[in-house]
Amino acid sequence: MNRQAFNFLIAGFCAFLSCESKKEASRQTSQPVYLDTPYLQDYAIKYHAESDDLEFKKVFTDRNDVIQVLTSGGLYRPSNGHFQYPGLLKPDKTYLPMADKLLSDMCVYRRQFVYLDHEAVFSNAWAGKLFSRHEFPSADMVCAGSDAEFMISDGTGLRLIVDSETIWASKSDLESIRDIKYDQGDKTFFILSEGAMHAFSKTTKRLDKIIGGSGFTCFELLPDNSLVIGSNDGYRKYSLAGSPMGEKMTKLPWTEITAIKSIDGKLWFGSTKGAFMLKEDGKFNYYYGLRWLPGEKVIHISGGPEKSVLILTDKGLGQICFEEMTLEDKAMRYEKQVRQRQIRYGINSNVTRLKNHDLSTAENRVADSDNLWTGMYLGSQLFRYLATGSEEARQNCYEAFEAMERMHEINGIPGLFGRSFERRGYQEFKKEFRSYVENYWYEGYQGTVSWRHADDPEWDWRASASSDQTVGQIFSLILVAEYMDDEAWKQRAIRLLDGLMAYIVENDFCLIDYNGMPSLWGRWHPAYVNRFDTMIGDRKICSSNIIAFLQAAYRFTGKELFKEKAFYLMNEHGYLENLARPVSEIGHAPKDADAWSKMLSNGWNHSDDEMYFLAYWALYPYALNDTLKAIYREAIRDHWELERPEKNSLWNFCYAMTGAAEFDLEESIWHLKEFPLDMVQYETRNSHRKDIEFMEPGFWGQTTGEVLPPDERPELKHNRSLFKLDAGDRQSELSAGDTFLLPYWMGRFLGVISGPQRIRQPGYSGQPG
Repeated sequence: MNRQAFNFLIAGFCAFLSCESKKEASRQTSQPVYLDTPYLQDYAIKYHAESDDLEFKKVFTDRNDVIQVLTSGGLYRPSNGHFQYPGLLKPDKTYLPMADKLLSDMCVYRRQFVYLDHEAVFSNAWAGKLFSRHEFPSADMVCAGSDAEFMISDGTGLRLIVDSETIWASKSDLESIRDIKYDQGDKTFFILSEGAMHAFSKTTKRLDKIIGGSGFTCFELLPDNSLVIGSNDGYRKYSLAGSPMGEKMTKLPWTEITAIKSIDGKLWFGSTKGAFMLKEDGKFNYYYGLRWLPGEKVIHISGGPEKSVLILTDKGLGQICFEEMTLEDKAMRYEKQVRQRQIRYGINSNVTRLKNHDLSTAENRVADSDNLWTGMYLGSQLFRYLATGSEEARQNCYEAFEAMERMHEINGIPGLFGRSFERRGYQEFKKEFRSYVENYWYEGYQGTVSWRHADDPEWDWRASASSDQTVGQIFSLILVAEYMDDEAWKQRAIRLLDGLMAYIVENDFCLIDYNGMPSLWGRWHPAYVNRFDTMIGDRKICSSNIIAFLQAAYRFTGKELFKEKAFYLMNEHGYLENLARPVSEIGHAPKDADAWSKMLSNGWNHSDDEMYFLAYWALYPYALNDTLKAIYREAIRDHWELERPEKNSLWNFCYAMTGAAEFDLEESIWHLKEFPLDMVQYETRNSHRKDIEFMEPGFWGQTTGEVLPPDERPELKHNRSLFKLDAGDRQSELSAGDTFLLPYWMGRFLGVISGPQRIRQPGYSGQPG
């Protein structure tokens, strides 16, 4: 938080001096600006076990950055693991004689591996000269002191050995020794058992009980001359003399603590449900599930190479890496990912049907909202081009535009667009049926939108275009028409915009599908919109969207028809009142409402949020007069206030587009930084957590007092409930094209995020925050 606060202070000053790009100069100088300096981005490299029979015990790194894992089958090493491409743990055959050693424990002494077997404490370092016999064949725990002294235990007894000599042995057994650690400053060994903490002083040769209790599982010595003891129900901090320092901490992601380790000034905890790191603000970064770890139960934690953290679980090893990068660096990672895996015929799409999360098995398949996701990706690339001048971004934009354009052209119906398209023969055509809904006959296909054959025998296209797809079209077309610096491309966008809106106006503010029937979700006409009670969300969203569409069409075509129709809907049918109605008035339908109204108002529709905010780019800038602009600004502000708890950078930057001085920039940067580099949709669970405040979700659906970071929650799409806590494994990888790249590059275009600054702030520690 200190580094981030410094960012904002410096950036606010630099905003008046910076001229990094003419195309970023359109920002409001009264708005705050985030200075994009390096931060630490976390991600995981995972290593799975080759065999289910292995029991994992310890993991350590030596001074050569060699990682060794002690298992019931001997020593193992991680092999060929990379980000998003897990490796394996394989037997370590580096020292052939080690295969014949029956190792029971290991530790690190002077940054070298030290081993324990039934005969000795020994090492392969120092020319193999460390070989200290112990005559304690049942020993299965070893802890290094100073000057080649080692405390060993079999779980009850203790012995201190030096150069094959036992210089001290406990006179009576302790009960269930869990762990042993050495404090260099006090020259003291601390021994934790299930019910007590003992301290053995090398100076006095005394073993004293300093803390009593029950259910102890693990502990760690801290740099501030204190220690932390974990238990089956949280942890507690003590002085080295045994005095409690504060209450027991149970407000944790999970309270069954299995491991504690202080690494580079950060306190890490392992549990039976993942690992977590204590942050400076008292909250935790939670590493749980297959995005981060191969297994649920953490066995051991230690520092790894290049300031990584090694988390050994019951199913393998997770290496949490921290890489210094700027937000632009992160964006460029995503740019590469999207281009390599997420683009199909220029369409921005997710990859699906992953087998065991293996990206080499992915299929790039059609989705219901290909049109919308592509429009959002197009926007990201145009904003990128405007902010940086990148020729690559402009080409990406052109390619996405051609995909959007083809959705208009492939069906042979002027003005109508399809949801998607695919080569013929790869989509199932459902049997048609008719259903009467809202006084309109429409054609559906057993719960899915329909596929139709194009005139071109090579292609099929997907029908049943909807209001959210229309938003995607309008959003992308107006951006190209407004900002693209090539007149030919601008005119292509305007032609599509003109055709689409003329088609909607000609058909009584409906999208008429291939069958001559209104599309179920493509209706903005007054008889449909105003039939709903004022608390039904569709009355507001439909009014807001269609006025935005008509204004945009008028702005770029100059045709009075579109302006007249906008005023007709506002003045004759109350669309201005509808769109300006406070969002607080939206709620459940009355008990006597029809079934359709009740279905639409089961809860807040988060897809509507995406439709609202993207269409605000046509509603506010193209207001037909200043009076309307002021009304729109207030309506947008009112909606944004409701959404603030989500800390969603896309909503915040769309609001910043209105020139708002306060738009939660700090929360937006948090949102972007916390986005996971790994976008695979693994199973995610949070409802068990003890560190979050649960709430009755109510109509809006907020389940917790604070929204969880994106890398800990299951939903990353903007049209989903970001307060959702749990989700199953969806065996797919989301595209960053609409989720991250659109808000990031929008922020760059608006000038509220600077270009990358390769400087370090005072106090920068290089540690994760």
